[in-house]
Amino acid sequence: MSRTRLYETHLSMGARITEFGGWEMPVQYPTGPLEEHRAVREAAGLFDIAHMGRVRVSGPDALAYLQHMVTWDISRLCVGESSYALLCYDDGGFVDDTFVYRYPDYYLVVVNAPNIEKDVKWFQLHTPGYNVLVENISDEMYMLALQGPKAQEILQKLTDYDLEKIGFHQCAQIEVASIPSLVSRTGYTGEDGFEIIFSSEKALEMWETILKTGKPFGLLPAGLAARDSTRFEACLALYGQEIHSEVDPISARLGYFVRFEKGDFIGRDAILKVKLEGPKKKLVGFEMVDRGVPRHEYEVADADGNIIGEVTTGLFAPTLKKFLGMAYVPTPFAKLGTEIYIMIRGKAHKAKVVKRPFYKPRYKR
Repeated sequence: MSRTRLYETHLSMGARITEFGGWEMPVQYPTGPLEEHRAVREAAGLFDIAHMGRVRVSGPDALAYLQHMVTWDISRLCVGESSYALLCYDDGGFVDDTFVYRYPDYYLVVVNAPNIEKDVKWFQLHTPGYNVLVENISDEMYMLALQGPKAQEILQKLTDYDLEKIGFHQCAQIEVASIPSLVSRTGYTGEDGFEIIFSSEKALEMWETILKTGKPFGLLPAGLAARDSTRFEACLALYGQEIHSEVDPISARLGYFVRFEKGDFIGRDAILKVKLEGPKKKLVGFEMVDRGVPRHEYEVADADGNIIGEVTTGLFAPTLKKFLGMAYVPTPFAKLGTEIYIMIRGKAHKAKVVKRPFYKPRYKR
């Protein structure tokens, strides 16, 4: 089991630890997940996200190589920009979902914690024919996420750089608390905020400095529970739940991040086939009509009791005060207002398909 450099710090703060993707991570602090969720929505939350993988792609063919590997058009990225990008198998299924950052002389690809080893092998498997170097630098660089409406105000206290200059999905190499950092206006909560990448040796110093600076603003340390509930309300996909090797980007409603016009890439033909023929199933959002808590992997049935799908994520949405969920269902059942039934302990509980996202993201555009 792996641990981030802040593991002992989390323990000293009273965090409850859980296993996630092969890592021991804080799921919540003594304040509790509801308070941490509220802080992210109303003030700010600070997340340790160093369990995410960081892969450096460099060399003369780095751009051509990434164009072949991911679905997004990487040529559109200028230095100081980043984008969500999908990594797919030949059959269109997900290897992973990633974030790609363009540095002046290389690209940084951030991958999901459970997939680091698999993704690095996948990347290296496809280097033949390209003058490119793929390196796993996860141990060298640390990542924190400062998320919430007061994130910029807090972070501005720690840097001379005007953070207003960093637009959505843009990044800048600046100093934060005198620590050289890459600061990007990205995140996974549906709120404005920043992800900060810096030397792993400075992990404790950066963590403590941000928490101290943000305390007057209502900043709280936040664990995996708040990270999951905030991303869920914004209907952001989670690998292993909404996306996995047996689902394609079109069915997952991530077609925007597939740029067919850029030319060939791994999985292009299979994904294009789904787009042209129409997906057989779609990811939908639903709201419980009957009382009941939907959970991951609960079956979805139609009015006649036929099993038609499966819940990917379901929980109580703290901001909206509703029991909501996401599920894959056959395309004819994806229309808004359609009644579906969630099987909870062998009993059918009525729900209805509703518009996604449940919570409108407040990104700074």
